[in-house]
Amino acid sequence: MRPQRSTAMGEVGGAFGDLGTLLPILLGAIAVAGMSAGGVLVGFGAFLLATGLIYRLPMPVQPMKAVGALVIAGGLAPGEVAAAGIAGGLILLALTLSGAIAWAARVVPRSAVLGLQLGVGATMAWIGLGLAWTGPLAAGIALLLLLGLPRLVPGLPAVPLALLGAIALDLAAGGALPPLPVPSFALPEIVLPGGFEEAWRGLVVGALPQLPLTLANAVLLPALLAREMFPPAEAARAAERRIGVVTGTANTLLAPLGALPMCHGAGGLVAQYHFGARTGWAPALLGLTLLALGLFFAADAARLLGAIPAGALGALLILAGSDLAMSRKLMEARAECRPAIAAAALTAFVLNPALGLAAGWLVEGARTLLRLEPRRANDS
Repeated sequence: MRPQRSTAMGEVGGAFGDLGTLLPILLGAIAVAGMSAGGVLVGFGAFLLATGLIYRLPMPVQPMKAVGALVIAGGLAPGEVAAAGIAGGLILLALTLSGAIAWAARVVPRSAVLGLQLGVGATMAWIGLGLAWTGPLAAGIALLLLLGLPRLVPGLPAVPLALLGAIALDLAAGGALPPLPVPSFALPEIVLPGGFEEAWRGLVVGALPQLPLTLANAVLLPALLAREMFPPAEAARAAERRIGVVTGTANTLLAPLGALPMCHGAGGLVAQYHFGARTGWAPALLGLTLLALGLFFAADAARLLGAIPAGALGALLILAGSDLAMSRKLMEARAECRPAIAAAALTAFVLNPALGLAAGWLVEGARTLLRLEPRRANDS
């Protein structure tokens, strides 16, 4: 997979291609868990803007899923969320600078990574189907526009138009737009752990369970995909070491502003690419949009973003997940690699990506040992 030439409309379309992953947890943290909209939005906006400038590729920024689920379920207080972000960022920096992540990138079998890619893509598509079921009409019009517009009028930004089409359908069915927002500038408030107990819970309950997921799906797999999707000189800007340093630094600096713990993601990279993004302009554009919302419209941000129907977000996830799962490298995999691929994919889908990577690694290791045993017997 090699990138086509970047176009302005492609960057606009790709900028919003990962909203299906971003918005549900972002809105849940603000509207359900009561986190500060300003801190959450400024965190995502600043990280996205930095991402566009540093990688100059359509790298996404996503909430860390395990921590985000805990936040929405009420399992972490704001000070504990900040502790999870700071601790997770520092641990990721330590692992990167010590060479541990580079070692993992060398020794993890390719079959395990391909299986992880299949499992993560299938999970995205499955979640997308669930969202689409909550709003089938919005999902249907969004899918129709996402698939049809690029063929009928190449170059149009299909994602924004599909989202607008879904909103229009929702309004026609009796929905209502939120009131017009009133701009009011406000900086995020500083949020820090209230003491040792909050800092400890943030580390043990938030940061440590999330770490294997981040290493697998937000460091190793995005770096591999970048090497497949972009020429070597461009892909080198998204190598494992740089991803680890950037993600660790961003969380350490932004968590005290009330940001959710954040990372990159393989599915988001494929989603933004699928919908036309080829450069860092796409994440920078989304980052500027979220920064503006967080700094000037924080009080109304949840209502504004909530106007996008869940079914339309599901359509985005279905297409992006399918694209990630059915890669050319997977189709070309050798027959002897398929057990490890299947083990990684099934475990990632049923449990989580970190365990999926471990399962694929174990199966591939067992295959390698079994292949070596007959040779040793013959040699003796």
